[in-house]
Amino acid sequence: MTSWTEELTRARLHVVSGKGGTGKTTVSAALALALATGGRRVLLIEVEGRQGIAQLFDRAPLPYSEERIASAPGGGEVHALAIDAEAALLEYLAMFYNLGFAGRTLRKMGAIEFATTLAPGLRDVLLTGKVKECVNRTGPDGRHLYDAVVLDAPPTGRVVKFLDVTKAMADLAKVGPIKGQSEGVVRLLHSGDTAVHLVALLEEMPVRETLDAVAELDGADLRPGAVLVNRVQPVRLPARSLPVAAEGRLDESRVRAGLKAAGLDLDEFTLEGLVDETVEHAIRVQSQQEANELLSEADLPTLELPDLTDGVDVAALYELAEALVAAGVR
Repeated sequence: MTSWTEELTRARLHVVSGKGGTGKTTVSAALALALATGGRRVLLIEVEGRQGIAQLFDRAPLPYSEERIASAPGGGEVHALAIDAEAALLEYLAMFYNLGFAGRTLRKMGAIEFATTLAPGLRDVLLTGKVKECVNRTGPDGRHLYDAVVLDAPPTGRVVKFLDVTKAMADLAKVGPIKGQSEGVVRLLHSGDTAVHLVALLEEMPVRETLDAVAELDGADLRPGAVLVNRVQPVRLPARSLPVAAEGRLDESRVRAGLKAAGLDLDEFTLEGLVDETVEHAIRVQSQQEANELLSEADLPTLELPDLTDGVDVAALYELAEALVAAGVR
């Protein structure tokens, strides 16, 4: 496992993506808590309309407003925002065209859905535009309101299109506020202020999709950040015993003798079950090691998060955040 880098520490927008089922939203929440540790103020954003953040923190569905949802060690705070494309468009119309009332009328007419259907990229521009506004927002003292923003982004199969659609929109809109808005988003997402982290499992398919995503990000001039390997299981066998166990060549008599020496006298049925579990564990560990070796081709900082056998609740999020802090996240 490698550590968080100084370059990643300087990033202000942390985009988190990953293959479906890897625990992307859980890792996003843990990363927000880790970044808030030590007294910082962090905003956690979701854009897929699933209310995953509210579920993780055991709260009612989030409104379209920034809500404080957690405290972090050292006096930090995590706020959350669930961005809705329709609400973002109404806000956009009110901000740039002074069309607050007209925007509400458009919503009743279904014009917003029509507009985003006519120009599919517009939805993503609205979502990323709101993210940019949150990243750049300053308080009365001129300092950024949030020390960092964590974006729970779409999965790896769609994340580059989601982040890079602003270029197409900037070309489409030649003048006016939407052009300036799009160009501002492009500058942020393609700058050193943004890092795109990828959540992976130590399994062949998630690892290969992670490597494909790294190549796609590089091709789009978007900066890959760290690989956050989720649900890593501990190795409970000595390295020299792994190949023997994985091949099913355990000597049951030696296992029994070792257990007796430790004061455990197991019946034959229990001993056989233990040996079978040992073989399964060794096969799983070897598979993880092979996946880890393949993942090293990404040549990115790689941080490991433990497998939480009791499931994920708020306490588990803090446990994962501690692991990230221990790996240097700050």
